[in-house]
Amino acid sequence: MTSPSTEYALSLLASLADAGVRDVVLSPGSRSQALALAAAEFETAGRLSVHVRIDERSGGFLALGLAAETGVPSVVITTSGTAVANLHPAVLEAHHSGVPMIVVSADRPSEMRGIGSNQTTVQPGLFASAVGWVRDVEAPRSGPVDHEAVRTLAREAVAEALGGDSHGALGRSRGPVQLNVAFREPLSSGEQSLPAAHPAPVEVAPSVAPSALGVDVDPATLVVAGHAAGPEAEAAARALGAPLVAEVSSGARFGPHLVSSYRALLDDADFGGRVRRVVVFGHPTLSRQIPSLLTRGGVEVVVVRAAGAEAYDPGRSARVVEAVEVDRASSGVGSTDDAAHRTWVGRWVHTGRRLLEAEAESEDAADGPGADGTAEGSAGRTEAAEQAEFLRREVQLLRRPVTRRALAEALWRVSWPHDRLVLGASRLIRELDQIVPGKKIPVHANRGLAGIDGTIATATGIALASQRDDPAAGTTRVLVGDLTLLHDVGSMLLGLGETRPRLQVVVGNDGGGTIFDGLEVAATASPEAMTRVQFTPHEVDLSALAVAYGWQYVEAATRAELDQALVARYDGPVLIEVPLSR
Repeated sequence: MTSPSTEYALSLLASLADAGVRDVVLSPGSRSQALALAAAEFETAGRLSVHVRIDERSGGFLALGLAAETGVPSVVITTSGTAVANLHPAVLEAHHSGVPMIVVSADRPSEMRGIGSNQTTVQPGLFASAVGWVRDVEAPRSGPVDHEAVRTLAREAVAEALGGDSHGALGRSRGPVQLNVAFREPLSSGEQSLPAAHPAPVEVAPSVAPSALGVDVDPATLVVAGHAAGPEAEAAARALGAPLVAEVSSGARFGPHLVSSYRALLDDADFGGRVRRVVVFGHPTLSRQIPSLLTRGGVEVVVVRAAGAEAYDPGRSARVVEAVEVDRASSGVGSTDDAAHRTWVGRWVHTGRRLLEAEAESEDAADGPGADGTAEGSAGRTEAAEQAEFLRREVQLLRRPVTRRALAEALWRVSWPHDRLVLGASRLIRELDQIVPGKKIPVHANRGLAGIDGTIATATGIALASQRDDPAAGTTRVLVGDLTLLHDVGSMLLGLGETRPRLQVVVGNDGGGTIFDGLEVAATASPEAMTRVQFTPHEVDLSALAVAYGWQYVEAATRAELDQALVARYDGPVLIEVPLSR
């Protein structure tokens, strides 16, 4: 005989699958056993993909990565008590970055709450304002399950996670929701008969009227694309005849209006000082120059609301809109191809490129001349001698240690549209943002709260989803610092039976948190104190770590070794360690 708990779990998962859910992430536990065992049956039937992680925090970020890649809400199932609280970091990131997620937390029934029962706390509303929709479901009793009520509840959860409601109308921002389900004993039964599938995916159709945005008569507009801005930012820059400042994880770092080395130009009175209007897409997080510009007097700021919970408005004075449509007619400008707009964009683009080239030449010069001390291009050499000298210097370059800039350039160079690039919160994402040219490739990063936690798990979810859904999908590479890796090292654990993704975790290892060397206080604080409490040095053997978790390991100490490691074929995930100087 099927227990009420099992019957309800089967009905709920069937309804979620019918509503469009594809991925379930779960961790082991007693109170959630009915949901876990039912999920396994649905996977066997080919109706859901199930991912098992022993650590709920890792599971939460795995669900985040799956949903970030697919755009479909993923379900994460936990048992009661602290298991639910361990999802909080991932829930906060999903809330602030607008990633759809459904938390199904198993709970004690009402008669066991408030009396000191084991593993029992107040779970509904545990995530506070990070979750905008919460339902507390009383434990099912004996008798037939109201399948229609369950179906309605599941569809509402999916719609709310997608930012809509059960009728498909657009409501709030996308993000996490919580379905807290109580279970009484018996907590499950062996008999499981799956309900028939009735696929009817929930669709939330935005009905947003875009706001008109005129082309300025005297060019002075700049388009800023922050994290997850998307290609709409690049299209708007072209339509407005405006330069485009696009962060590396914006999804808009391409096109003829893209500006390189934008920080220096924003600081320059002849460039940033002439800006009178800024149109912001996405969530900028990687420079101080952008918020400084947006809070400057005399600058009109138009913010196109991003997927996250809050509009990016550091000056608290922006005109916040849901979408924009460029209206040339209202401004009296017939075309952005006039000489004034071409000059405005051209100065930004060409100056930015020259700055980037100069920075690259400066780094090459800092590496020093050849081993014999000769300079390039000596007079009187034959063409053959010149070619031999060029090849010799190229070989020497490949034998040099890897710098942060070289690491960033190498990752960007080998990544293409069929790959995925995931960037952790460290000095390295800022290095990429400052130096890499335009390229239309998928870039992910947890920039909602820009924490270092969960990066490996998030990247694993992105890799699993992309490689399952796209036969042509390539490699997922995640670039992290050593502290980011160690903070989420448990996510390297892939249990028996779990899919092993094509994942390269590239670790720039400088022995601690060198990003804090850039804090103003570093110039005056005690070096010993800064090292102990900020830099937090360590001596972890990453090769042993990889072996312990069953990963392949490669050390890439030179540029040639790094290039080779990034393009090599691996059987499963690999940890690539790149030693860096502090």
